[in-house]
Amino acid sequence: MARRAPRHAEAERNDQALLEAAKKVLAVDGAHASVATIAARAGVGIASLYRRYRSKDELFQHLCALSLDQWIQAAERGLKHDDPWEGLAHYIGACIEFSGGSLGPLAGTIAVTDEMAAKFTRSDELMRDLVTRAHAAGVLRSDATAMDISLLIEQLGKSPLIEQLDRQGRTDLIDAAHNARKRTIAIALDGLRSGRPQLPGTAPTPALLAERWEHAPADSTRSPGRP
Repeated sequence: MARRAPRHAEAERNDQALLEAAKKVLAVDGAHASVATIAARAGVGIASLYRRYRSKDELFQHLCALSLDQWIQAAERGLKHDDPWEGLAHYIGACIEFSGGSLGPLAGTIAVTDEMAAKFTRSDELMRDLVTRAHAAGVLRSDATAMDISLLIEQLGKSPLIEQLDRQGRTDLIDAAHNARKRTIAIALDGLRSGRPQLPGTAPTPALLAERWEHAPADSTRSPGRP
């Protein structure tokens, strides 16, 4: 067991590096992103990667499960806050921070595994608990739904300015871009507070996010709405 522990720790580090690299590469290349590009950005050898994962799909399915773990952990930490608004704000801020492009481009390109479906269900339940608690406390606008918040996180998770500066290697401007992004997030969060004018149109349904994960060759139609 002592010999296997360092290998396990290394595998976890590689997984996290691959997850962050995949988000960034997918944000630029979309579903056509290559495993070789992701591995190179993560600093992981392509040969060792394929010794662990039998296929590109298996790798991406694993990364999706890891991403969902991040959503679950963010919600659990948010629910530990005594203040319902601070708990919700923590959740939104954390999810925007780590989503960074997200794995959304994979939607519909890979089959949804049982693990992915179970983790999405848990993540969704926890997020709805945060929203319900904030509504009950009267701090979240009454017409804002869990789906509205999921879509808000997805939209703010991508930062074209930061991505462009990153590609250009403009490290001199990165801090200013991150500061500007924080201001945008604060403006968006303020719009979620109670007492604001009615939102336009009808509330989005879960199908808006979930159905894009349907994968034709798969037998199952269970569809996580993120990562």
